[in-house]
Amino acid sequence: MEAGASTSTSQAGVSSGPGLIALSNSPSTPAKDLRSSFVILISSFPMLRSFLLFLALIASVTIARADNPFIGRWALTIPGGSAGWLGIEEKDGALQGSILWSGGSVVPVQAVKVEGDTLTVTRISKSKNSKTGETDEITETITATAAGDDLKLTTSKVKADGKTFGLAEFTGKRIPPVPPAPDLSKVKFGDPITLFNGKDLTGWGLTNPKADNGWSVVDGVLMNRIEKGKHFGNLRTDREFEDFNLKLETRTQKDSNSGIYLRGIYEVQVAETYGKPVDSHNMGALYSRITPTVAAEKPIDEWQTFDITLVDRHLTVILNGQKIIDNQPILGCTGGALTSDELKPGPLMLQGDHTSIDYRNIVLRPVIK
Repeated sequence: MEAGASTSTSQAGVSSGPGLIALSNSPSTPAKDLRSSFVILISSFPMLRSFLLFLALIASVTIARADNPFIGRWALTIPGGSAGWLGIEEKDGALQGSILWSGGSVVPVQAVKVEGDTLTVTRISKSKNSKTGETDEITETITATAAGDDLKLTTSKVKADGKTFGLAEFTGKRIPPVPPAPDLSKVKFGDPITLFNGKDLTGWGLTNPKADNGWSVVDGVLMNRIEKGKHFGNLRTDREFEDFNLKLETRTQKDSNSGIYLRGIYEVQVAETYGKPVDSHNMGALYSRITPTVAAEKPIDEWQTFDITLVDRHLTVILNGQKIIDNQPILGCTGGALTSDELKPGPLMLQGDHTSIDYRNIVLRPVIK
């Protein structure tokens, strides 16, 4: 409600202050007129409309949960402690699923079924046998039971020769519905925080202290250089953040494949993909989740600018002055995330375990709530 608006209520209905429609449930007011007045009321206040749509979404999720408690999106903590994600939906009367298992992309599963109180997910993968050099097909069966917003899961794998391996237990937690898209023109940002001082790695550290460190500072540039035969690490800020706007510059090298992890959860892809068609794995994409609307990357060795806004689990990406992702909802973590918990603060993380990459002028402005 806008400041200064006033309302009063009576047994007959709701009377409005300035700008609102008076609604009455008296016998003399036709139901059709009431419905028309309500539509006018909602259309007059976009924030009210968004709020009511959000309530309708929660109601639909509640109904779906009552019918099938597994439908929805789940944040997984997979065996070993890494982040994962599982999405279950009903489409055309059949259950479908997709999964993220630690690294890589969100991929569809082969089968989903519910029998009694148990969900069964089947996925098939292929891996190269290091001994024979041949490709082995592996069938993984994941079973789950739900208790409210929590999942208890088990996984087991079977090779083509029938041998079972990889039996393990893990957990999942239901992800709340994504809020309505924020009005970014009304979001307030705090003072700029310079995350990289251009001199040294103060305020930064490896996510895995045991990894090889390829990061250094040369002439004001944060550089990552890798060598074959070593296992290099990702770099993260000591500080953690919630929602924010982030501006930085990056310069790709030959075959660069890096990423900017927002709160350590969502990877905005940084890659040498100039001249290629748009793809959810190319420069500026939310890795494997949101495809840019236009290819805006520059050629190798040219400095490129990112302007990234993360608010209420919605992402906006401006690459080299072109908006390529416009306030789009994020449905879950991406491969390589530090955690699958999307509601907790986290660091800015730069991927350094793949290839060489350069960054500079890294400035963040936190959202003021």
